[in-house]
Amino acid sequence: MIDKRVKNAEEAIAGIESGMTLMLGGFGLCGIPENCISALAESNVTDLTCISNNAGVDDFGLGLLLQKKQIRKMISSYVGENAEFERQMLSGELEVELTPQGTLAEKCRAAQAGIPAFYTPAGYGTEVAEDKEVKEFNGKPHILEHAFEADFSIVKAWKGDHAGNLIFKGSARNFNHPMAGAAKITIAEVEELVAPGELDPNQIHIPGIMVQRIFQGENYEKRIEQRTTRKKESDAN
Repeated sequence: MIDKRVKNAEEAIAGIESGMTLMLGGFGLCGIPENCISALAESNVTDLTCISNNAGVDDFGLGLLLQKKQIRKMISSYVGENAEFERQMLSGELEVELTPQGTLAEKCRAAQAGIPAFYTPAGYGTEVAEDKEVKEFNGKPHILEHAFEADFSIVKAWKGDHAGNLIFKGSARNFNHPMAGAAKITIAEVEELVAPGELDPNQIHIPGIMVQRIFQGENYEKRIEQRTTRKKESDAN
């Protein structure tokens, strides 16, 4: 069994160069690869194209790379919590490709499965469909979407083993799962790294064959974008 462990995030991101395209897992701020993003923020790479469900917040997640102007283009489905993202987009400093969330997930999954393109009705009749091929299926128009082509996929898992087998937890599975194995090289950072044989094979979400590098992360913040609580009845009265 191949041991795919690397020492830390800095070693994990070795080979990422300016101008590359990266997939970064997570759903909102849930399950984002915090350690690798921080390592990228400390590196000199620029001109990146980042594929992610969201762009983080101003001082966390991909917001760290936006603050340092390391991202040239964002391909996302939701970007509503990042004021710096908004500023760069409106000023023309940042290229943005907004994609329906289901389409974004499928473009990742298609790349993971080796499927070059697919048809979907999502986005037909909107700006999303501009300059794209349209075909009709069962009387309904569909647009042609191509799978992503990324250099690195960076995901975060709850548990993993030395061989790269991964288990995700809760909402963190949403985009980490289809992004694993969807690029030329997949990096996985995990909360808990165990020896081969310690994971229940029936619980593994991503097999190690789809992962090239793995390490145990540290100091996870696990922030919440918008914390909302209801008032106690005594307070309301």
